[in-house]
Amino acid sequence: MVEKKKFAFYWAASCGGCEIAVLDINERILDVVQIADVIFWPVAIDIKYKNVEEMPDEHIDVCFFNGGIRNSEQEYMAKLLRQKSKLLIAYGACAQLGGVPGLANLHNKKEIFKKVYIETFSTVNPSNTTPKSKVHVKEGVLELPEFYDTVRTLDQVVEVDYYVPGCPPATERTIFALEAIARGELPPKGSVLAPLKSVCDECLKKKENKRILRIYRVHEKIPDPERCLLEQGIICMGPATRGGCGARCLKADMPCTGCGGPCPNVTEQGAAMISALASIMGLNEEKEKYTVDEFKKMIDQIRDPVGTFYMYSLPASILKGRVVRE
Repeated sequence: MVEKKKFAFYWAASCGGCEIAVLDINERILDVVQIADVIFWPVAIDIKYKNVEEMPDEHIDVCFFNGGIRNSEQEYMAKLLRQKSKLLIAYGACAQLGGVPGLANLHNKKEIFKKVYIETFSTVNPSNTTPKSKVHVKEGVLELPEFYDTVRTLDQVVEVDYYVPGCPPATERTIFALEAIARGELPPKGSVLAPLKSVCDECLKKKENKRILRIYRVHEKIPDPERCLLEQGIICMGPATRGGCGARCLKADMPCTGCGGPCPNVTEQGAAMISALASIMGLNEEKEKYTVDEFKKMIDQIRDPVGTFYMYSLPASILKGRVVRE
């Protein structure tokens, strides 16, 4: 009888959707339990950190780690699970790229705490109390993880063996990873377990190479369901985003927001999308080149450039965030 593999799952700075994505494989989960025992999964089984600490190094065959690194507890667990695992997989956009939580890198810890615990209109906090890593009470010392100034990707903290992209990963990506592990047919270390093509290559909407005349937000226009959304002026990250999701969002007439991460051989997803957008923003309705004022007016229609072009990838980008000086 072939010895079962030992799997682990961990949830760091993320929404928890990746935990559900693991179960989205439905009855295929029965195939997983045939080849592996889950020995660490805090969201699903009663196990303590000390149990992991007591494991021999590389006792875990594969650890699926979702979420970025926001605080000291998550950093500790990333390093511990790296030590205890033969393979560490960054599972989902937050672990791979920093994800939506990574947009907090536009602010530092002080600004975030001020907004959350003091300035929100529903907050009653006359003493302006904010979380502290240690608080002395009569019973002793209460401790919380240290909240960091920035969100980091998993591979900015420890070495990562493979990446499964998506927010959350599409079912196909999870199954592909599990089957490759079961067969012992994983690609070279450092690979993203997704196709080499872009989301545009998977999208069935017609592309006519038309110029954009205006930028629309998704609620400002009912699109033609047959035509490319980007050519209709709705910013779609498809040209700069790795496929493997089946272009699900596009099938529902919603633009790609980039959760699959950059296409192969591209390190700066946001810049790649800005370049793609610039290539189809060149002529006005009279087929003449935009004046500087016309072009600026069009650019101003992009209400949230960072949130649009770096929704998932800010911590992994060259920018990484905004420099906040005290």
